[in-house]
Amino acid sequence: MRYEIRVEGHLSEAMARAFPELGHVVMSGQTVLFGPVVDEAHLYGLLARCQSLGLCVLEMRQLPE
Repeated sequence: MRYEIRVEGHLSEAMARAFPELGHVVMSGQTVLFGPVVDEAHLYGLLARCQSLGLCVLEMRQLPE
């Protein structure tokens, strides 16, 4: 499965390194993290990582294969 997670603001390179398994792109005041998610536990782990870093998740969606 591939997912996209949109967070508010521009992530610094240091902050983006907290998500080594995901690519990222900055656009229009948001950062889009994207990439493969192995299973539900991995997805919840990514969301927990966002929360622990104080990121505001705006949208999360599964991408078509």
